[in-house]
Amino acid sequence: MSHPTSSPGTPPRPGHRTHPLAGPAAPAIALLTSLGIVVVGQMYTVLALLHPMALSLNTTPQQVTWTATAFGIAYAAGFLIAGPLTDRYGPRAVMVTGMVAATVSTAAAGTAPDLTWAVVLRVVQGLTAAAFAPAAFSYIAHHIAPQRRAIALACVTSGMLGAAVLMQIAAQAVAAGPGWRAVFLISALLMALSLLPVRRLLRPTPHRGTDDGLLQAFAAMSQLLRRGRLVALYAATVTLMAGFVAVYTAVTVAGPPGIAGHPIAILALRASALPALIAVPQLAPALSRLAAPMRLALALSLAAIALAAASVLDGHPILLAMALLPFVAAVATAAPAVVETVNATAARARGAAVAPHACSMFIGASLGPQLAGALTEHGFGSLRVTAAGLLLGAALMLSALRHQDSQ
Repeated sequence: MSHPTSSPGTPPRPGHRTHPLAGPAAPAIALLTSLGIVVVGQMYTVLALLHPMALSLNTTPQQVTWTATAFGIAYAAGFLIAGPLTDRYGPRAVMVTGMVAATVSTAAAGTAPDLTWAVVLRVVQGLTAAAFAPAAFSYIAHHIAPQRRAIALACVTSGMLGAAVLMQIAAQAVAAGPGWRAVFLISALLMALSLLPVRRLLRPTPHRGTDDGLLQAFAAMSQLLRRGRLVALYAATVTLMAGFVAVYTAVTVAGPPGIAGHPIAILALRASALPALIAVPQLAPALSRLAAPMRLALALSLAAIALAAASVLDGHPILLAMALLPFVAAVATAAPAVVETVNATAARARGAAVAPHACSMFIGASLGPQLAGALTEHGFGSLRVTAAGLLLGAALMLSALRHQDSQ
């Protein structure tokens, strides 16, 4: 005998669990993932534009990497403001306001007449774009039903990581046609077009704060930074993103032997990571059977092993791509595991806790280009060995913390 479908006015069937603020999951996840690619991708677009920007701005590709660093540092700093604001005003309101400002600043970044202005405008772009990530993670925590949060986090974080590949591919293609300035103008247009779907698909969060709610949100973030486990998670995130971005920056700046100076080969190497970024969200239900801290430590270890293996394959582009595939998969697995662990540790102050996490992501992403610039003169393999060592150190640190907590 079949059960009738519940109507909007009837209570749910016995045993059917609902989330009080949950909305339609699939459209929201698709929207947040797409926005993650476009907004977070602004960090990475310049990595594919180093040479045309250097030629246009009368400087060197190594100097143009400062536009990536400037964006990343400003983006990271902006999270410390956007996180508490999200707790106070709700993720949708913060996201809409940030997207309007980011649209204007992104278009402005494409008009820079020299390197100094490019760095300044990238700082403004980073500050305005910073509203997205804390708002997206907070929206998932508050509006996506618990049984779907793992897949939501996997999709959104994979989109953010995939931006490092997808937006570089797109930027390289656009720069070959209309030019590097068009990359920023097209990005601004995509942000502007996203405003209506954000307003229509994302639900507002009921206002529960008081007049001193914003001060309380900032105070909560200060208190959370005193927790050793959270600080360790943030440090691991810095290491993870620094290694990830450094590897892909080095591909552009120096390139491994057999690939350097060949744009099509570099494009293919970037694109080779896409299967991993697509596969990880599909595996999210199975991966979620492992506790998030265990998943994180294992993923960091796998990333370190993959980079160590890749360090001996410089002369074989296909083998190198195959070695980077598990590296990218490990990074895509580690990123949502960090968010899950941070949310579980922070309890109700999720926005305040996710803000330093997002900040640490882009501190790492900002350090990546400089790490690449400092080490590429010693060889592409030397960079990957260094990154592998840092990732392994982060894994051992987190494993030690887990062991202490279990005692």
